[in-house]
Amino acid sequence: MAFEGLADRLQKTLQRVRGKGKVTEADVKEMMREVRLALLEADVNFKVVKDFVKRVSERAVGQEVLQSLTPGQHVVKVVQEELTALMGGEQSKIAVSNRPPTVIMMVGLQGAGKTTTTGKLANLLRKKYNRKPLLVAADIYRPAAIKQLQTLGKQLDMPVFSLGDQVSPVEIAKQAIQHAKDEHLDYVLIDTAGRLHIDEGLMEELEQIKELSKPDEIFLVVDAMTGQDAVNVAQSFNDQLGLTGAVLTKLDGDTRGGAALSIRAVTNTPIKFVGLGEKLDAFEPFHPERMASRILGMGDVLTLIEKAQETVDQEKAKELEQKLRNASFTLDDFLDQLSQVKKMGPLGDILKMMPGANKIKGLNDLQIDDKQIAHVEAIIQSMTKQEKIQPDIINSSRRKRIAKGSGRPVQEINRLLKQFEEMKKMMKMMGGAQKGKKKGFKFPGLF
Repeated sequence: MAFEGLADRLQKTLQRVRGKGKVTEADVKEMMREVRLALLEADVNFKVVKDFVKRVSERAVGQEVLQSLTPGQHVVKVVQEELTALMGGEQSKIAVSNRPPTVIMMVGLQGAGKTTTTGKLANLLRKKYNRKPLLVAADIYRPAAIKQLQTLGKQLDMPVFSLGDQVSPVEIAKQAIQHAKDEHLDYVLIDTAGRLHIDEGLMEELEQIKELSKPDEIFLVVDAMTGQDAVNVAQSFNDQLGLTGAVLTKLDGDTRGGAALSIRAVTNTPIKFVGLGEKLDAFEPFHPERMASRILGMGDVLTLIEKAQETVDQEKAKELEQKLRNASFTLDDFLDQLSQVKKMGPLGDILKMMPGANKIKGLNDLQIDDKQIAHVEAIIQSMTKQEKIQPDIINSSRRKRIAKGSGRPVQEINRLLKQFEEMKKMMKMMGGAQKGKKKGFKFPGLF
């Protein structure tokens, strides 16, 4: 996650005050010095940091904290609320036109990942919102830009509108919108040209496209790894075009991520979506409150549940729940669960969304790749039906046979069996905790 360094610093700083029964002005001053440094190191704009520190300090030494029963925890709550406000407060939803199609202009500098992001957004609109988008190739200057969008369209099985590179982008946008009306499509995503830097020609062309297409949204695609420059770029585009939202790409990279915190505060433009990897489905709506929770190590249970609901087979989830109740969970079920979790994304990222995950040592180094899951699969498939149902019958000679059959060392078989037992215990506890509760956290397909 882009905020890894910032998250570590803030969590350590807040840990010192979290359990305090009394928080003095000196405590707050010391804490805010650390918070200020952490934000500046993360590349957050200086003015944004100054305002943030001032707001938190005023609230943290005010009456609401002094009169609280748990002042330390209340200070953490203040930081979380102000961090959420800094990133926009509530989630900013995508526009829907009363008279379809909804037109979205995608703008940004060259190299920010604009064309790929256009494809990712179209994919999300179809999968999450059941909309029919049209991709429009209006970047006639960059070699292979049209081809790139057509390739994405083919991968996604989605229509791409193109008139080649000899027709003006304004005319392409005009004809594309008419085509979308004729075909009863819901969204028109115009992939406009970028430049290596902001120039008058680029802005003039974008203004012409805006005037003609009357877009419902103008999204600036920003590379989260560009730091302070991202804020300057956002400011320029906003002054000229009046942006309605920003899309941050490469938020999964090894970057400080401060640009994300600055863009909203400096331009008053909400961050609407974030790109979290290279895959076309590694793209999601931006939730300020959830991001603030993740940065402060409080987990992100809502995103976790949404991911589970999108990827988990509900019938299998019911079946599993039944097996947990009568303690008949087998190694085949274990394998099935692994493959369902795999669909949700990298396991390390999933675990980081769990509350308290920041306290698990070595979690950042945890990487479970497809190869490891394939090894587990090979081991389980080398077992007899009885062994899968009753793993406690697997003695030394059986382990050697399984190792030979799967081509994996005996140590791996031992480790897998141990993990399986641990998981069974954990699931039994969670299954028990759910019994008799009408409400409460339930993670379909996993617990």
